[in-house]
Amino acid sequence: MPIFPTAPAQIHPFFGYRSETRLMLRARALRSRRNEHNSGGRWQAIRTLMSHYASHEVKALDVRMDLKSPDGEVVSHRAVTDKEGYVVFDIGLPGEWPLPDRPRWEVVELHWKNDEGEQCVPAHVLAPGAETHLGVISDVDDTIIETGITGSPRALLRNWRRLLAQHPEERIAVPHADTFYGALGGARFDPEEASHLGESLPATQRPFFFVSSSPWNLFSYLVAFKKAKGLPLGPMVLRDWGLNRETFGSSSHGGHKVDAIKQIVGFYPDMRFALVGDDTQGDVTAFGEVAEAMRGRIAAIFIRKAAADPLSPEEVAAKASIEALGIPMWLGPSYDAGKQFLRATGLVGDKDAKDIVDTVEEAQ
Repeated sequence: MPIFPTAPAQIHPFFGYRSETRLMLRARALRSRRNEHNSGGRWQAIRTLMSHYASHEVKALDVRMDLKSPDGEVVSHRAVTDKEGYVVFDIGLPGEWPLPDRPRWEVVELHWKNDEGEQCVPAHVLAPGAETHLGVISDVDDTIIETGITGSPRALLRNWRRLLAQHPEERIAVPHADTFYGALGGARFDPEEASHLGESLPATQRPFFFVSSSPWNLFSYLVAFKKAKGLPLGPMVLRDWGLNRETFGSSSHGGHKVDAIKQIVGFYPDMRFALVGDDTQGDVTAFGEVAEAMRGRIAAIFIRKAAADPLSPEEVAAKASIEALGIPMWLGPSYDAGKQFLRATGLVGDKDAKDIVDTVEEAQ
């Protein structure tokens, strides 16, 4: 049952991204009070998270997106929410729409009407730098945030208890993830100017994208977690799933991840990507499939060894396929060793990532 069945319709934007010719932005319309993941008691944590799950979707809501062109003209696009409340702006950018010299978060406006009248909310869109040649696509669960999920019902239930009872800043980040991602991302640029609509976000030298089988309901939770732990922000491709095992289990995880990564890689035909994941949800086989399908587009693969079990036959075959393609691959238990691998491959401080080694190193 919705917690706020009569609350005014609100738009909850997700992070978008753009190129010189195209812009992608998703948002969702819900009847809910605006609840942020601020510090508070356990009941507040539970209430905030449940509000994102038990809220009431608003279908057939007309939404207008306004963005400012390079010459200062406001360009508008309209879309209507679907039966689950989602709205997607996948638009071509008219005329010349060059990328900034370095990566930057840009701000667009979303407009709609509810019972309280005209409404407006800012939405952030990531624009890679014009000279950006390498991006990063990362998993989330057990890659940056500890879940302990191994596919068992008990592990799944334990993670949901963490979600319900813990604020994002209380969750445990994967050890050394902040320094590893900081090295992989390169320089961090502060916003050049604050937006009058809301918070401006710092961008990293190499843009980050995140893919996960986690539901879109957890978007704000994951953003708050990354901010608290000093991890880079980036657009996320999550799933429209509810409170069920498949949300965090391994079922269908690989197919979603492969499709999401292909979508991002295809969006930026002039960029190569480093893929970062773990061995708990089929990332090795998913990355192998992507590397085979998107030949020449994957610069390096990093897999955190989170599970005690050896690689499955399918994962061993995928690893061999990645090696055969000449893609440097790191497979190890600690991001601290992974950072050393980054330095050895030349990814740290090498703008074009031209000096990546040709062989796979096993970090101990």
